[in-house]
Amino acid sequence: MISPKPGGWPYAFDGLATAVLDSRGTVLGWTETAADLTGLTAKDVCGRPVQELLADLPGDADAATEIPAFGQVRLRHRSGEIIPVTFRATRVTGSSDLLVVAAPTQNVSDQQQGVDLLRAFSSQDRIAIALHDRDLFIVHSNNLSGVFGCPPVPPRGRLRDVLMDGDAEETEAFLRQVLDTGAPLVRRDQPVRWRHDQARQRAMSLSAFRLEDERGRPTGVAALYIDTTDQWRARRDLDLARKTAERVGGSLDVVRTAQDLADVTAPAFGDFAAVDLAEAVFDGDEPAKRLGGGDLRLRNAAMAPAAAGWPAGIERGDPVPPFLDHPVVRSFQHGETVILSRDEYISVIGDPQRVEFLLPKGCHSVMVAPLHARGLTLGDVSVWRVGSSVPFTEDEADLMAQIASRGALAIDNARRYTREHRAAVALQRRLLPPATTDAPAGETAGVYLPAGGGAEIGGDWFDAIALPSLRLALVAGDVVGHGMSASATMGRLRAAIQTLADLELEPDELLTRIADLVQRLATEAPPADQDTVGATCLYAVYDPVTQCCTLASAGHPPPVLVRPNGTVEVVEVSPGPPLAIGGMPYETTTIDLEPGSVLALYTDGLIEREGDDIGQGLRHLMDTLAATCRPERPLDETGAALLANLADQAPRDDAALLLARTRAVPAKDTAQWQIPADPAAVSEARAWTTRQLARWGLDDLLFTTELIVSELVTNAIRYGRPPAELRLIRHDVLVCEVTDSSPTQPRLRRAATTDEGGRGLFLVAQLAMRWGCRYSPGGKTIWAEQLIEYPH
Repeated sequence: MISPKPGGWPYAFDGLATAVLDSRGTVLGWTETAADLTGLTAKDVCGRPVQELLADLPGDADAATEIPAFGQVRLRHRSGEIIPVTFRATRVTGSSDLLVVAAPTQNVSDQQQGVDLLRAFSSQDRIAIALHDRDLFIVHSNNLSGVFGCPPVPPRGRLRDVLMDGDAEETEAFLRQVLDTGAPLVRRDQPVRWRHDQARQRAMSLSAFRLEDERGRPTGVAALYIDTTDQWRARRDLDLARKTAERVGGSLDVVRTAQDLADVTAPAFGDFAAVDLAEAVFDGDEPAKRLGGGDLRLRNAAMAPAAAGWPAGIERGDPVPPFLDHPVVRSFQHGETVILSRDEYISVIGDPQRVEFLLPKGCHSVMVAPLHARGLTLGDVSVWRVGSSVPFTEDEADLMAQIASRGALAIDNARRYTREHRAAVALQRRLLPPATTDAPAGETAGVYLPAGGGAEIGGDWFDAIALPSLRLALVAGDVVGHGMSASATMGRLRAAIQTLADLELEPDELLTRIADLVQRLATEAPPADQDTVGATCLYAVYDPVTQCCTLASAGHPPPVLVRPNGTVEVVEVSPGPPLAIGGMPYETTTIDLEPGSVLALYTDGLIEREGDDIGQGLRHLMDTLAATCRPERPLDETGAALLANLADQAPRDDAALLLARTRAVPAKDTAQWQIPADPAAVSEARAWTTRQLARWGLDDLLFTTELIVSELVTNAIRYGRPPAELRLIRHDVLVCEVTDSSPTQPRLRRAATTDEGGRGLFLVAQLAMRWGCRYSPGGKTIWAEQLIEYPH
């Protein structure tokens, strides 16, 4: 008796029922599998016609003895169940007996469908199927060599015979997982390298499921291998294009944009990448057009990775060495992306030692794409591959050209912004006053901080204007909006304020005039921009003789005062409407300032801190002033400390700050004399002036000063109203002031030859360095200044 092997019969032989029939169809032999199939033993059926076992008896008994070579019949089980079977009959050699082999029709159909499925898979030219046994040896494969172009797998070979070791181990690990768990693996994509073509990376999709016998015992793994290199490259290209669109162009800084482009291309596209730009691009200018070899005037703008792998000594910002007049260079300058091997790159450079200094270690292939935008070649992006990576292909050159095109547009946008921003900053700096001033009334220090860490300029400004009689005007203003238009509006307002300040208007009157100007500017603007034209302003005038400061605000934040003893307070100012709103009055506030007091004028960008309200920002400003504003510390250092925190936060709005430390004219340098309402008082005024100048040691100015005093006092007595006063102020100039209670405006005119008067102010204008008139609620003051030349 033949006994099955320990592992059981092969699945293909399971369930086969066998019988031996004579020529009449009588059962001569009956196997155990036949008994299992019908429930009838050999004792039950031997000697009986086989037709008695059929569920459908043929009508013709003679025909029943005709047993065909193959067919399908229905057997009746001992239990009465009908069993469809498929059989095959073969005559025994040298005998009339027949050997009949039968199996359930369903089993035969399943096996036939399995064979058909395997045959269909085996005939595919884009799908490779491999059957692995339990030790993962390949027992059958249809088309591995055809799909992947690899050599045929040897009998009972392993994946490591065709795949590189690392890729083979990774793939077999997944096959082992399927064999152990029974969980199928579906479409797992992985990059692989084949032993026959190690330099070229390809992509493979792996699907696998466990093979089992009829008892569910694992017998191996069926694996489907599909070459997905084209799809993998397409996804890689799409991902690279998407990353380029997302990351490149988000900044308007040329160097930052170049670095983003380098970071996108390495390591996704190559092992190393560098972006070189024309030197003019860094400054926002257009690069010169050059053809042929020589110095292309390029400078490195970005490298990726930032440090590792580059030759020692290469740093960002280094100039790119000159090239020979090589056809490759000319192709690049005409906008073509070029691929070079290491030897070809050496021929372009012309110096092997320089190549060793320039190229990353182990580099074997380089691709250089021009950054070409709007007819300008801005520079290039170079990508290197090193080690075992594959050389660049022409298909990749097309992709690199698309990436470079997008990067070039982003860099050109940044370049144009750099040019416009540089022009706007230059305009802003030209429009702003000197950062520090030193006047008899005090010293000042101003600081301006553009918005966004310098990315945006706006219309914030400060000013310190020297006025007659040693007085000082302090200004802080904020124009609505940003950019060139805000800067231009700021320049016009600053010029207007300087002009009106020379007219010595009171702060409230000056702001009223400026408000009228802003309204005119709004009407001149395009209709869509008229509602955005506006400004706020704080104007203050400090008199070092009286030590009084008069202020008026047009919707501007109040100033902060630091007393000489270190106390800090907010000056209470009655805020008027912003300058764009007309028809509303402005109010003045007068405060006393001790010598050494620091008055801080600022714009709202200084106190608008992210996450805080205006009150918190103002308190922060006061605390910083209390900590940093010291009598011995220069004002410019204090201003820099105030803006240090704000600069770190890249404020959303620009900010301006003006610090003014006040001084006082000593009492010994001023003298006043009340003018009687009597024409004879003119001679008394001259005598008083002579005595005062003698005390001050200004004898050289005695003659001209007597004439000036004589003319001004005469006009006050003749045309003015009492009370009147003569005042002399000594500093680096000698100021002569005559004040009366009449608002009548003096006029300078040229008298005719026959006129007996009218030459007074003309004479004053000729003798004084400058002269003028200012008005107050109590009258007017006519003044004249003469330069004092002290001996060295």
